[in-house]
Amino acid sequence: MLRRVEKLLLDLAVFAVIGLGVLITASVLLRATFNSGIPDTIVIVRELMVVAIVLPLAVATLDRAHIVVEFLSNKLPPRVQDWLIVWGGVFGLFALSPLIYAGWREAVHTIESGSFFFGQLNLPKWPGRVVFLIGVSFCWLRLLLMVIGDIRTIRAGGSVIAPEHEHEESV
Repeated sequence: MLRRVEKLLLDLAVFAVIGLGVLITASVLLRATFNSGIPDTIVIVRELMVVAIVLPLAVATLDRAHIVVEFLSNKLPPRVQDWLIVWGGVFGLFALSPLIYAGWREAVHTIESGSFFFGQLNLPKWPGRVVFLIGVSFCWLRLLLMVIGDIRTIRAGGSVIAPEHEHEESV
């Protein structure tokens, strides 16, 4: 079930990137040809960027595709590397928790106050806040499940080091 939700979030992010490309292209073409533009383009682009960046976080976490610096850790024994991965996951859980709390407070406040962006379209602010909260929350949930799974794997005698990195430990 979680993988289906993550796939949906990734698909929404892909549509947001496509929408960004179409919106920016149309805006530039309208400015160049008709000295006109799309109303509130900057606001829409900013909100679509939130969708494009935050919604795929859970999938990136599942793929262990976040930026990592391994030049030192790859020289350590595999067991130590495994526990460093777990420690990084736990650290990530603690790091994301205040973001979720702040995102929740901001989303609730924005919905209750009925805030909107000043512009020609008077777009509401709440969708971007809710999208941020959803994206970070699913990332936190995926990270929690991975930390639990990694600990179980290590305790059972296995290794959580990604297969593409196993050749590096012998170097």
